Amino acid sequence: MIKWFIAILGYVFFRFPGAVLGFILGSLLDSTTSGKSGGGFKKVFSQEPEVTPADFELNLLSLSSMVIKADGKINQTELDYVRRYFVSAYGKERANATFRTFNEIIKNRHVSAQRICMYINQHTRYPSRLQILHFLFGIANADGSVSNSEAEEIRKIAGFLRINLRDFESIKAMFFKTGDHAYKILEIEKDASDAEVKKAFRTMAKKYHPDKIQHMDEIHIKGAEEKFREVQKAYDQIKKERGIA
Repeated sequence: MIKWFIAILGYVFFRFPGAVLGFILGSLLDSTTSGKSGGGFKKVFSQEPEVTPADFELNLLSLSSMVIKADGKINQTELDYVRRYFVSAYGKERANATFRTFNEIIKNRHVSAQRICMYINQHTRYPSRLQILHFLFGIANADGSVSNSEAEEIRKIAGFLRINLRDFESIKAMFFKTGDHAYKILEIEKDASDAEVKKAFRTMAKKYHPDKIQHMDEIHIKGAEEKFREVQKAYDQIKKERGIA
């Protein structure tokens, strides 16, 4: 395939950063020149049938590494979170094979989040990108809290993933429990009317319903179910505070 040829050339001239960027560029070229592909795996991607799960895994690991390194240290708890996630999503054998490159990705300082996200945007639906965002916050929160530097790094990635600010703040509020986090999850202000609260809940429940990402692997569906539960909890909290029946 073109992607492997370009990846090898990239490695020869620029070592590992060149290999990663070459792989991404080659994958884009492959996707525009290839015909229909077979394969029984669940489709994470919706537009380019030639893209494989391995393509997605490499890019997801690269984004994970950026979040892990955001606060200037590499936390073993966060590394373990990513490994467990990949084992649950793809199985131990495949996850271990993917993780052979993770140490190099962690050490690499030159991978471009913008280029990776451009690639992901071309091959994923919006609900899938919301799930990626939730996963990245999960990494940051693996040690018990999300630092400001981690939240800022995820905000930048969210921008590159074309996730709107209200959706970003909604998912962020699922991890930052502030006085108004329930309202932020529902994407409304604290002075919203009871009718607006009920409408917001219906809208958010529909947006985060697990059925939106049935094309993804089981671990991603579980993540969607977690987001759905956070929306329900936020609504229940507001109802209790206001005495809404």
